[in-house]
Amino acid sequence: MMRELKTTIIVLLFTSLLLLVGVVNVTGEAYESMKGIHSVKAVFDMRAGSPKSAALLLNLIHQTHRDKQLTEITDKPAFKVVFIGPSVKLISTNRDGFSPEDHKFLDEIAGTVSQMSKDGIRLEICLFAAKVFGVAPASVLPEIKQVPNGWVSLIAYQAKGFTLVPVY
Repeated sequence: MMRELKTTIIVLLFTSLLLLVGVVNVTGEAYESMKGIHSVKAVFDMRAGSPKSAALLLNLIHQTHRDKQLTEITDKPAFKVVFIGPSVKLISTNRDGFSPEDHKFLDEIAGTVSQMSKDGIRLEICLFAAKVFGVAPASVLPEIKQVPNGWVSLIAYQAKGFTLVPVY
């Protein structure tokens, strides 16, 4: 009886070890695409106009910046976010036209933008789009650099080797 118990325990431990090794291998090799990469530079073309969607997407960009798979190859991935189109309305202190429910997402966006900036993610707003959507430059969140044309920024960042990531 004692011998059977020891055998059962050894089999269970060995099986658990194999399962654990399998899990480690799956998570450690989750991104085959990362093999051979030594730096990461991405520019996010942010156009999402819904406060709820934009809050989720900005959070995802921020979490991606902190992703262990990226930070293992470079301490600080180079990330830029360029707000174009309807997204410019979401990074203004003017909340006219937004529902009370939207306000909580706008607060979340403002908090995420602040934290992203502190973490080294550079953010820009297209002033052409701001004018089209009625966003006063003075109302733009302070962490966001104002540029005349967001497309020029996107073109320039790509010319400098940044990968374009559409965020619609």
